[in-house]
Amino acid sequence: MSGTNPYQTGTASKLPERPYRLTFLPMNVTLEIQPEQLPASGEGLPGSILDIALASGIDVDHACGGVCACSTCHIIVREGEGSCPEPTEDEEDMLDNAPGLELGSRLACQAVPDGSSPVTVEIPNWNRNHAQEATH
Repeated sequence: MSGTNPYQTGTASKLPERPYRLTFLPMNVTLEIQPEQLPASGEGLPGSILDIALASGIDVDHACGGVCACSTCHIIVREGEGSCPEPTEDEEDMLDNAPGLELGSRLACQAVPDGSSPVTVEIPNWNRNHAQEATH
């Protein structure tokens, strides 16, 4: 689905033009993001925190497939929030449904860092999916 929802307005995000660090808490995993080799999972906006996380093996729950139609990929940006565009009204509407809302709350599927500074995000404990389906 790659982050687009035909019923919502577009975002003002732009892909990074320079390398930056993306750190995930509480697991303390830091990725060095290279713009020319941007990790992509096909979930969330291209270059979004969700897209990068999933492509890098970091699980972030995302029930709607990353199209800003739910709040399950709620994260908290602890550092570098200014490198992501402001949330759209659609994202803010979805965040209203998220538990544990804080000032740095964003949807991982919509937050696209531009590479201007390091970014640290926290995946809230209630949002970490520890269950996995068995292979058949």
